[in-house]
Amino acid sequence: MSGLTGLLNTLPASVTTRLDAGLGQLGLSVSDHQREQLLGFVALLHKWNKAYNLTAVRDINEMVTRHVLDSAAVAPHVAGPRLLDVGAGPGLPGIVLAILNPDLAVTLVDSNGKKVRFQRQAVMELGLTNVTPSQARVEAFSDQLFDQVISRAFASLVDFVTLTRELPKAGGQWLAMKGPGADEELRQLPSGVRLTTRHLLKVPFETAERQLLILNVDSEPQEGVE
Repeated sequence: MSGLTGLLNTLPASVTTRLDAGLGQLGLSVSDHQREQLLGFVALLHKWNKAYNLTAVRDINEMVTRHVLDSAAVAPHVAGPRLLDVGAGPGLPGIVLAILNPDLAVTLVDSNGKKVRFQRQAVMELGLTNVTPSQARVEAFSDQLFDQVISRAFASLVDFVTLTRELPKAGGQWLAMKGPGADEELRQLPSGVRLTTRHLLKVPFETAERQLLILNVDSEPQEGVE
């Protein structure tokens, strides 16, 4: 973490305050080391974004809300131990989840070279030994199986499931992070894939609706929304 000391010292106090308050609202406790890693990730994302346009979010406080806390909101539903983050962009939600749970083995996949270069830099500077960035298309993972396959920014639910159909292991899950209006996408799911649980997410400092859809192969749907 020594290489991040300078970056951490440049962070406005509002970033630390928002992160701490948000984690508290989510009921997530972190060690001092994990807290530094999360703050370091924000600092790196803000620094690199100026040159590489990794995210449309420019305000550093909004990065805490819309990227770190948004990703952290699904942490209670991520058990792994092998997690594939499809279309990870600059490493979201995979890097945040890997920081929060060091026992996760997270593979990040994205075809965008500059975003994967950022992933690799972040993994190195944050000292993350449980994250593997990969510049590839998801089809390249056809010979591997994962306990959970997650996506935060993939185009559509149907494309997400179709392109990764063979990647969850037996009893594995798809985790789709979505905004409002996913019902139409759910109606278009391919046969044999069912929604088992829908979690409405309360992301601190965010007013937009967020939800996590958990999908399984050939499992019975459960009633209700959590």
